[in-house]
Amino acid sequence: MTGQEKIDYLISSLDAVKTRLETGSVLTVGAVGYANIGGVINDDALADGIIAQSELDDYLQAKTLVLDHDYAIAENAEQMFMQEYAANMTSLTAAVDVLASATSTIMTAVEVMEVAATADTKPEQVELQGMLATDAYSIDSTEVSEYNDAVAAVEGYAQQAGAFMAAANNDELTATIDSYATQGNFMVGTYTAITYTQSIDEFVITWADSGFEGGFQGYLTPDMKSAADVYGAGEYINTYGGYPTQ
Repeated sequence: MTGQEKIDYLISSLDAVKTRLETGSVLTVGAVGYANIGGVINDDALADGIIAQSELDDYLQAKTLVLDHDYAIAENAEQMFMQEYAANMTSLTAAVDVLASATSTIMTAVEVMEVAATADTKPEQVELQGMLATDAYSIDSTEVSEYNDAVAAVEGYAQQAGAFMAAANNDELTATIDSYATQGNFMVGTYTAITYTQSIDEFVITWADSGFEGGFQGYLTPDMKSAADVYGAGEYINTYGGYPTQ
């Protein structure tokens, strides 16, 4: 059984148990109802609500199979890329949080612009000076550096996550890698390093324990998005609350 087949087996066994529970619940209501009005239910009237030993055995076997399977090792290229996608999305979420904080810090200082725009009297100009003298309403090099680093981190993780998702969905690429692993007689999921370089559209994957390394180039060109595309997607999401279709 593959790892997914074991999970499917677990789902099937649990579904059988769930059916028993649901049936037993309905039968219980009916039995209590008849008891209240003097109805005498037959022997085994609630038998369909009993979990059979074979059903329990199926569940226990499926549970053991799933627990014993090493899901950390991808069985094929698609799974490998999806694992990398998930890892980069986790990092991307954290990077977005850092960027939000850095943006908020600088945005507070930028808001001084509104005060400056209306500071046309001496008292208002003195008030503006007072605001600029405080840390909250001024921008320093450390804050700018933290903001710029956060933007770069979001770009990096978003690019990598998108690349790994696109790779997982690219049948030609995954088939090529799966074939390469089959010919080398090693499991795809035993890779020790993987990198993606967008400028040359290349994945480099290393299987150090097996002595293999492969470069896979030119597969994601149709999936590339320019700065204008990214900005347009941002406007679309902000307006409609959903992701663009392409």
